[in-house]
Amino acid sequence: MDKKLISIVTPCLNEEANVDKIYTAVKTLFSKKEHYSYEHIFIDNKSNDKTREFLREIAKKDKNVKLIFNTRNFGQWASPYWALQQSKGEAAILIVADLQDPPNLIEDFLRFWEEGYKTVIGIKKGSEGSKLSFFIRKVFYKLVNKFSDIDLYEGFMGFGLYDRKVIEIFKQFNTPEPYLRGIVADISLKVKKVHYTHEVRKSGKTKNDLYTLLDLASTAFTSYTKTPLRIISIFAFIFSIISFSIGIFYTMYKIIFWDNFTTGVAPIIILISVFFSFIFIFLGILAEYIGSINIKFRKAPIVIEEERINFEK
Repeated sequence: MDKKLISIVTPCLNEEANVDKIYTAVKTLFSKKEHYSYEHIFIDNKSNDKTREFLREIAKKDKNVKLIFNTRNFGQWASPYWALQQSKGEAAILIVADLQDPPNLIEDFLRFWEEGYKTVIGIKKGSEGSKLSFFIRKVFYKLVNKFSDIDLYEGFMGFGLYDRKVIEIFKQFNTPEPYLRGIVADISLKVKKVHYTHEVRKSGKTKNDLYTLLDLASTAFTSYTKTPLRIISIFAFIFSIISFSIGIFYTMYKIIFWDNFTTGVAPIIILISVFFSFIFIFLGILAEYIGSINIKFRKAPIVIEEERINFEK
């Protein structure tokens, strides 16, 4: 009986302490699966530690391991999204290198896939790490969902299984800045949710700094909700009515009480400050949307590869 090929995709950036651990965990799991063969694709976002050196050693002794080295850091979404599209398996499983997403959940993913689900996603129900960080992320997901045009999956960060049919649909989303959470929710093809607890990082430091999280939030908002733009339109209409009314009021007041009319500087400064504060906020929102549009229309590749190892020519 022919074995089903499963692709494991692991993005990494400065994970020298973890790549061998995730490789061993995946290899051990599939050594017990008689009905499956597998390929393990590591895609590296220009690590500056010994990650690439360790990956080369692993790939040299195990041809199931395939490597993609990017020319630079293309971000936490573009890199795995590209690697998923390079996979050859009947299904592909995305799991990051830091081991915070438990590899043993792969067995559940495969079981539900065999039952007919085309997308099996891991949903974080809790975290053994920072409770504050988990809470902030949870609030963020709810906020994005509230304003989003589609129902994004709360607690989903990409960890999951994607059938070949789903991966082929991924290729139709021609964007250099893919937001995997949104794309999966957009497709919504026979989705099964598997809840799990996010584990503590075993080694190394997280790559999600404040800038990365803000960039992620900006991508989510500009890609999947028009609500901020509608708010701008509503406020602009309200402010125009207020401004017009104030102008009419002071004009009439001046005409009626010409000799006794004194306004003072304070109300003028207050009005100008309020209006300008909103103008700058709205300009910032518009700038984010314009930036997002610019990225989508510049026709840039998702990633640029520097080297491939163990792939068929």
